[in-house]
Amino acid sequence: MQNEREIISNWFFLYSQDVFNFLVYYSGTRDVEDLVQEVFIKAAKGMSTYRNHATPKTWLFSIARNLAIDKARKNKTKISRTNVAFHEETLDQYIGFSPEQILIGHEEKQELYSRINQQKKKYRDVLILRGIQGLSVSETAQILGCKETAVRTNYHRAVKALQNEPNWRESHEG
Repeated sequence: MQNEREIISNWFFLYSQDVFNFLVYYSGTRDVEDLVQEVFIKAAKGMSTYRNHATPKTWLFSIARNLAIDKARKNKTKISRTNVAFHEETLDQYIGFSPEQILIGHEEKQELYSRINQQKKKYRDVLILRGIQGLSVSETAQILGCKETAVRTNYHRAVKALQNEPNWRESHEG
């Protein structure tokens, strides 16, 4: 059996980028490196409480979400997703596109993130976890501490709310 240090090291290797991306979306800033470190430190300290009821990634996202909320409370700032920066790793998907096409794609993503930010908190959370991070209903429910039916309902309502915004409909009608 691996010792706890090796497990955390492996998890860091496997999930640190996912935790980073989640925290960027969740907090609205790319300045989350310290929070990522805190997530894994807290996970290492709490390793004895990890009972395999959730996947390691889900457990780490729960820790990350709680730390982001605590940090926002401490700093008396509202968690905002309006400043989500363009991710360098997404450049690979734009190979062969012109700079103008890349810029338009980036602007559309920024518009989507801005619209997500304007939603109710429970909608934002499920949109980020399910829609952006691609987590399952079960994983999302575990992270948010709610029932799977609530996740499904909130996700459905959140997507519908986004689609019902006048500017979204106008820009996505063919």
